[in-house]
Amino acid sequence: MSAALRVGVDASCLANGRGYGRFTRELLAALVESAREHQFVLFGDHASVASVDLGAPNVEVVHVAQNVSPARAAAANGYRSPADMLRLGRAVWRDRPDVFWSPSVYTYFPLPPGQPSLVTIHDAITERFPELTMPTWRARFFWKAKVRLAISQATLVLTVSDFAAREIEQVLGVSRDRLRVAGEAAARTFRPSTERESASAARAAGVPDGSPWFTYVGGFTPHKHVDRIVRAHGVLVGEALERGVPLPYLVLVGTTSADNFHGVGSGIHEAIAQCGTEEFVRWTGFVPDEELRHLLSGTRALLLPSANEGFGLPAVEAAACGAPVVATTASPLPQLLEGGGYFVAPGDVGALVAAMRTLLDDGERERCGRIALERAGRLTWRASARATLSAIHDVVALARREAPIPAVS
Repeated sequence: MSAALRVGVDASCLANGRGYGRFTRELLAALVESAREHQFVLFGDHASVASVDLGAPNVEVVHVAQNVSPARAAAANGYRSPADMLRLGRAVWRDRPDVFWSPSVYTYFPLPPGQPSLVTIHDAITERFPELTMPTWRARFFWKAKVRLAISQATLVLTVSDFAAREIEQVLGVSRDRLRVAGEAAARTFRPSTERESASAARAAGVPDGSPWFTYVGGFTPHKHVDRIVRAHGVLVGEALERGVPLPYLVLVGTTSADNFHGVGSGIHEAIAQCGTEEFVRWTGFVPDEELRHLLSGTRALLLPSANEGFGLPAVEAAACGAPVVATTASPLPQLLEGGGYFVAPGDVGALVAAMRTLLDDGERERCGRIALERAGRLTWRASARATLSAIHDVVALARREAPIPAVS
């Protein structure tokens, strides 16, 4: 299909600091660059649209005033104004794009009836673990209603991995023929740093010179199992004290605002206190990408032993910096980063301890990091854009009652 398309895009999540915000920014930039024959029309409030500068002739902006910040409204305990959503829907109705893409169900708003659309659902984590991801029954109720509406209105559903597609099919009941997959990748910023740069970043994070450190990057929702990370780290600190070797530090990167859903009320502080490791845990808050690159390049491993991950972008970003990962088996990471670290069953603290202990060995850390770097290099946003563009073409073909491109398993 070579005809130029007018592609509407929900831009209200562009400024969001969570993973779906980065997904939207990176994939949209790749789409705009690789599909210059199509016109991309961004619908969003001034703050969201102003957060990126695509600077391309095939991009238009439709500013839609919002009473509540979309980023704030997308938090689990946030409030999405019906009037705001209505204004966005009306703006789409007036423009009538050939296809409309919602990059995240978090900021989804009702579309005009009959609008051909592609909605991105990153995972089925909230449905699998509602009590771990949504703090109140009200939040769970409105989330469920929003997801059901998004699925019912969407022509096709886009997700980020074959693993996530299986989860969405099983848990949300979306048939496989309505699902398309476009993976993720590390941003260009993430690449190996020098030892000097890594040492400086570790020092800025509060890690003493010469001490090894493990890193967690992300939100602090209970399903991320950061409390398990703390307990595993506590075991290694105890072993290091007994052996008289350098003590391993734990660096926790991420904000604890309301946008992190349950925030830190998930037992993390309690776990640290119980382990007696307050002296060896560092909370950094938000870290800019360039500084994060240096921190990841020198870490013993990026830890992501979550209950479930639709993709696991922080692990891929760390791998792109040459860092091994210790990640959950309930994710696509064992396939994406095979050999680039260790993969543990959710909740298995013993396996987590063993993997972290192994990566304290310099030789093993170097070996796994080298493989992780090579694996991460196979993933590109350009490839993601190609897959997304194929899905967009499928949506238009279905809307025009043409034969769509078959889904690839």
